[in-house]
Amino acid sequence: MLLGKYLNKYYIKFLWLYLLGIASLVVLDYVQLYVPEYLGDIVDYLSNGETEPVYDICLKILFIAFVIFLGRMIWRFTLFNASQRIEACLRRDMFRKSERLSQRYYHETKVGSIMSWFTTDLETIEEYTGFGTVQIVDASFLGILVLVRMFTLDWVLTLFAILPMLLIILWGALVEKYMALKWEQRQEQYDRLYDFSQENFTGIRVIKAFVKETSEIHAFAKEAKKTRDTNLSFTRVSIFFDNVIELLIAAIIALILGFGGWFVYAFATGSAVVIFGHAIEFTPGDLITFTGYFDSLIWPLIAMGSIVTMHSRAKTSLKRITDFMDQEEEIRNPENPVVLQDVRGDIEFRNFSFAYPSKPDVPVLQDISLSIHAGETIGIVGRIGSGKSTLVNILLRLYNVPEGTVFIDGQDIMACDIPSVRKAVAYVPQDNFLFSDTVGHNIAFSDASRSMDQIRSAADFAAVRENIEAFPDRYDTVTGERGVTLSGGQKQRVSVARAYLKDAPVLILDDSVSAVDLGTEQTILENIRTRRAGRTTLVVASRVSTVEQMSRVLVLSEGRVEAFDTPERLKEISPTFQRMVYLQTLEAEVGGGDRRA
Repeated sequence: MLLGKYLNKYYIKFLWLYLLGIASLVVLDYVQLYVPEYLGDIVDYLSNGETEPVYDICLKILFIAFVIFLGRMIWRFTLFNASQRIEACLRRDMFRKSERLSQRYYHETKVGSIMSWFTTDLETIEEYTGFGTVQIVDASFLGILVLVRMFTLDWVLTLFAILPMLLIILWGALVEKYMALKWEQRQEQYDRLYDFSQENFTGIRVIKAFVKETSEIHAFAKEAKKTRDTNLSFTRVSIFFDNVIELLIAAIIALILGFGGWFVYAFATGSAVVIFGHAIEFTPGDLITFTGYFDSLIWPLIAMGSIVTMHSRAKTSLKRITDFMDQEEEIRNPENPVVLQDVRGDIEFRNFSFAYPSKPDVPVLQDISLSIHAGETIGIVGRIGSGKSTLVNILLRLYNVPEGTVFIDGQDIMACDIPSVRKAVAYVPQDNFLFSDTVGHNIAFSDASRSMDQIRSAADFAAVRENIEAFPDRYDTVTGERGVTLSGGQKQRVSVARAYLKDAPVLILDDSVSAVDLGTEQTILENIRTRRAGRTTLVVASRVSTVEQMSRVLVLSEGRVEAFDTPERLKEISPTFQRMVYLQTLEAEVGGGDRRA
């Protein structure tokens, strides 16, 4: 049995299915051993010219056939059902775990590896917990039961058959660790292939734009060849292992037929064979029965070999999944968290400094101290890499921060319930991620019960309603993976509509109008001023025109607060803001200020 802390609880949960399935297997194994006995009796009766008992025996065999049919239905339904339920539960646990892991984990772990754990590794565990259970029961119970019957019939011939079986057990023990190593190498290569494929599918437009299809095909061929070679290496070992098992089984059959035929001939000629003081009296029927018993033993012998291979694979896959499930959850609720309710939107940073967990010695933000009052519309500007996105991401509680440094409505964010913090904030990220769904469903992502009128209102707020209603399918238009069917500006505005419809006390737009023209930008900003009046809005921007009508503007420079004041005042005191104004004026003079699409 495959044991693991994330697996054992499901053996208990579905124990009734396993018990019913194993019980049906045991009954089936016991009943089917009457068939060789009955066949031997038929041969002996016919050899003696008796036909009447044969009809009764045939009826018994038909009844056993019905029991076998019913038993196989039961164990297939119960054991395979249990294994598939275990796979589903384990996949659900893994998905929930993936939702709780931090941003850092996904920066350090490739998507292809994670997909491999969710597919091939889970399928391997499902196979072992289902069909592997069948093999274990048959290899143990049926194997022992057959050996008892064989010893009862003739212990000398059974010894001749059993000695090569010890070689099978020894062979399996020797090969198991090597098989596990080969399987792990195979899975790791599949991880690399998944990674390569995922990156290429995601960046297919870049590949086409740079006419790199041929070179990427060659690169994929190299990865595919490595995968093929690794898989073939594992398959060769597996086939060689199985062939050795089959050769040993064939050798045992040859021994049985050779010695059994000798015993039958000696008995028929009246000169019984004596071995170890034991006179062997073997009738033709006994040889048929003994051969039938060993034929029933072939499957457990094959199962023993298959169990070794399957167990080594499942053990490796479970280890990979366990390593994933054991990952530390860095972002967790504190004990007795404060649940934010009726959030006004007051935000405060007190001597706040921050460095990403992957680079703890490289501070991104330093000594940030500022207060944002509820209902203010705040602009955030600065050069690339100044920490603008990091600052607003902190409010989503995506990272741990020092206690007593970040507050929402006077409550320390580190002492608050994480879901309540995130419910209080609506966020439009820089990459404007859209799901492969309809435009309407993307906009109503925060609450699927929103009415179509509310969806249209949100689209109107983001100045994208006219674009959507020009589509043939309107709000039922499918955006494609990551919104590939929409333009950059349309994706940004759909993302803005989605955040607006959440109706959160705090709205964050992280450079979310950079891909629209100035006229559309001004429409969105005007809607923010009118339709979100009295609610806190933070707008990260790269253009002065985006923030020049804001209540106040925060200017960041190299992770520090350079200035935090009204736009008019910043023109006098902030060198960074002054330069942004100068560059925008220069852009307008050369005619570039109104050409964004």
